[in-house]
Amino acid sequence: MKGFKPIFRREMYSFFASPTFYVVSFIFVVVAGYFFYSAVAFYSLLSFQGARNPIWMQQLNPAEMVLRPFFMDVSVVLLLICPLLTMRLFAEEKKTGTGELLFTYPLSDTGIILGKFSATIAIITLIMLGTLPSMIFLDTITHIRWQVVATGYLGLFLLASAFISLGMLASSVTKNQIIAAVIALGTLLLFWVIGWSKAFVGPQFGNIIEYASIINHFENFAKGILDLRDIIYYFVFTTLFLFLTFWVIESQKWRG
Repeated sequence: MKGFKPIFRREMYSFFASPTFYVVSFIFVVVAGYFFYSAVAFYSLLSFQGARNPIWMQQLNPAEMVLRPFFMDVSVVLLLICPLLTMRLFAEEKKTGTGELLFTYPLSDTGIILGKFSATIAIITLIMLGTLPSMIFLDTITHIRWQVVATGYLGLFLLASAFISLGMLASSVTKNQIIAAVIALGTLLLFWVIGWSKAFVGPQFGNIIEYASIINHFENFAKGILDLRDIIYYFVFTTLFLFLTFWVIESQKWRG
């Protein structure tokens, strides 16, 4: 994995030097904050209404009424912003001509790909940590289980890893950043909604379609449930698209 560290540092510098990072971060925090406020406001309203009914009050669950909707809403925001962060990773290198120079250096293709991937994951993680104060605030007004919070953030991390790996593949097949973003978003949307067609096919093929849905595996994380099958899905998904990115880069080098 020769070249991982210099590529990682280079990409981190590029992100922080680009206005895209700050715009995306601002949009993410604002939209995520709105979703959090809406969920907390609805929970507070029900809590006030249920104050006169102890039985109803016992049924109010912040994990189900606040955390789960919040994490599901944030997953939609990630779907939209990840292609914006990955579109430049290889497309910009090709357009500016630095890609040919980069791959002539004594750096391994694996190190280059993993360096870019890890830097983007680090940036996404940093952006997502901007929502952590919301969790601390929620804990001050009602008791929450931090295991559920940790599981939700783990799910967001794995989901973002899958989004980024596919976005890198889209960026590696074109010189145009906009086209790369559109390809990534369109493909991710397909993986997002593919589970909806389960009702229109047979039970055996329907189970395959349901398993292929990228959002179905996140729902357990949003509920605070840690299932090894969901972790394996995201690991295989991410590894597959990173391998396809490696294959595209290698084929382009052979074609010159």
